[in-house]
Amino acid sequence: MAETLEPGATVNAIAERYDIRPNQLSAWRRLAKQGQLVLPPAELGEPVFAPLVICDPTETPELSDAKPQQVIRIVKGTTRIELSSDTSAGQIAAIVRALEAPAC
Repeated sequence: MAETLEPGATVNAIAERYDIRPNQLSAWRRLAKQGQLVLPPAELGEPVFAPLVICDPTETPELSDAKPQQVIRIVKGTTRIELSSDTSAGQIAAIVRALEAPAC
């Protein structure tokens, strides 16, 4: 997303390079401009990617009369955090920053 803010960059070209939809990239860009998406510090000098784990929905046991729950999962190494889908972007960002902080 940060690449789209570079002079001369286009959303379509960057989306094609990373094989994502331009409208998704535009949505992330809008969230970042509204302060709802936290970008990595510019001094890192290289892109920072969070691991994405996609699971087959059939792997999650469901109760027959229960509604499926939307869950946000953050996984780093052996640490796995599950949050409800209504968790604020600010709280998610704080958790991610805490996971990235050096151990005391």
